[in-house]
Amino acid sequence: MLVNGDKVLFEQRSLHKETDPGLITLPGGHIELGETREQALVRELMEELEVVPNTYYYLCSLHHPTQELQLIHYYVVLDWSGKLFSREADEVMWCSFSESQIGIEADRVALREMKRMQGLLI
Repeated sequence: MLVNGDKVLFEQRSLHKETDPGLITLPGGHIELGETREQALVRELMEELEVVPNTYYYLCSLHHPTQELQLIHYYVVLDWSGKLFSREADEVMWCSFSESQIGIEADRVALREMKRMQGLLI
């Protein structure tokens, strides 16, 4: 989850994706065989958004049922290098924490947890 002030980066998944086509989600990807979670984070951000995370922390891991049961590992990325460019999603957008129409329950839970951790919930 890329965070810029009070905004979070979301993507509208391609309609051609097998998993969650067209939904508004947090950008993500899969861990390849032999990779650590952090190595996958760095690789996926470069492959999908052409950025390299500089400052980030692990937030939580949550299950997301699709054709298979996925375990999603969430990281909060506060600083990155590179110019943001979407290579896979139909669209990326910066949204305030309250205005997003997130299509995946696990992403909504992770966003609430990030807000709780940052003391943004009243």
